[in-house]
Amino acid sequence: MKSFTRAEVEAAFRSFVEVGDRCAESRDWSPWADIHSEDGLWVEHHLGTYQGREAIRAAIVEVMKPVPMMYFPVDWFVIEGNRVVSYIWQQMPDPKGGDEVYRFGNVTILEYAGDGLWSYQEDIYNPNEANEMIKRWLAAGGQLG
Repeated sequence: MKSFTRAEVEAAFRSFVEVGDRCAESRDWSPWADIHSEDGLWVEHHLGTYQGREAIRAAIVEVMKPVPMMYFPVDWFVIEGNRVVSYIWQQMPDPKGGDEVYRFGNVTILEYAGDGLWSYQEDIYNPNEANEMIKRWLAAGGQLG
């Protein structure tokens, strides 16, 4: 396995975050798949495992369909070699336009493949916390896409 510089891995991670931000703004999640290698693997423990960029694209578009406005502030990240481990909030905007926080935590593990692409992504979170947050958000007036 080829090793990449910390600077390159960190730049790719910052791009990963920026692409997610743009997808949340546009509500089009297809471009998110483009930052994964053609043979990339996405392990989403509660929804499934997806092999290959086009399988990842189909999955993320479907997963985000009801919540295209969800955004993902990064709390922290660490880089070790080609791997990035991060704690990323999965957050919904306050449906009343205020400052109420609707979020749950997620640990994301990424393996950098070079050329700005990720060959591996694993997302780990508590689905009970996710469901409770969505229920609270809906009760406050949030509407699914």
